[in-house]
Amino acid sequence: MSEPASSESVNLALEFVRVTEVAAIAAAKWVGRGDGKAADKAAVDAMRTQFNTIDFHGTIVIGEGAKDESHELYVGEELGQGKGPAFDIAVDPLECTDSVANGKPNALAVIATGPKGSLYRAADSYMDKIAVGPEAAGVVDLDASVTDNVKKTANALGKEVSELVVSILDRDRHEGLIREARAAGARVRLFSDGDVAMALGTCLEDTSVDMLLGTGGSAEAVLAAAGIRVLGGEILCRWNPKDEKHVKRLNEAGVTDFSPVFTARDLAAGDDITFTATGVLTGPLARGVLFAADHIMTHSVVMSLEGRSVRFIETKHMPAH
Repeated sequence: MSEPASSESVNLALEFVRVTEVAAIAAAKWVGRGDGKAADKAAVDAMRTQFNTIDFHGTIVIGEGAKDESHELYVGEELGQGKGPAFDIAVDPLECTDSVANGKPNALAVIATGPKGSLYRAADSYMDKIAVGPEAAGVVDLDASVTDNVKKTANALGKEVSELVVSILDRDRHEGLIREARAAGARVRLFSDGDVAMALGTCLEDTSVDMLLGTGGSAEAVLAAAGIRVLGGEILCRWNPKDEKHVKRLNEAGVTDFSPVFTARDLAAGDDITFTATGVLTGPLARGVLFAADHIMTHSVVMSLEGRSVRFIETKHMPAH
């Protein structure tokens, strides 16, 4: 069990906003320029530099990079000044690199933190996922049919099945899943990238997402789990490595059994979990970075399980004189 949250850790949650802000600004400078890897590298470099100004001892336990051979904050990397509290960090410096490259919505710079030992540690690969908001948190089952999950979720939300919106990442691997959701009578909302935002969108009243289904990144699963813990929803996940290379990677990280189902609490344990994200391009969680003649505007969300707080932060960044 993790130690209770301290005022120090709560203050650090606000320090971490600056980390996602600088990463989002760095990535936003590459919007629409067709180079997702350059945008990702800019976000990684900015995030690493800012992390290393903070008085804490952080360790990356799951992050982006190996899965898509991008620039990465790697698993096991230590961040911060090396003093103060020890934290696990899950990170995606740029969620939705393709969206940034092509000027599409839904991109974020995002991190989750918890005391040492609280966040699930593993190699970067793929997981099957289902996420829902608080009302349906107890009714979904990763082993149930799409039809069963759709009907039970609609009933929990007090909706007709025809009113339910199921969000699915637009990938060839999901063709069968899309057909099943439509055959069940649900409405399907396809999205090009960004299942962290879509998973959390199931928990927010002002979004039109009731359920997330599909296979996506394991780092995104841990990140989403941290926010979902705060918002009271649920995400269920199970390893689904796409090829032998991924199987080997997971085996080397100590994962040999791919059958267990993980809950949000399994992925983000304890009572001192934080989730921090800054929008790069506007999506369900935050508006994107806005560049004005004399300032840059960022929009962020900070969620803390301690006290069940959600803060929306708008920051005007003005040049030094």
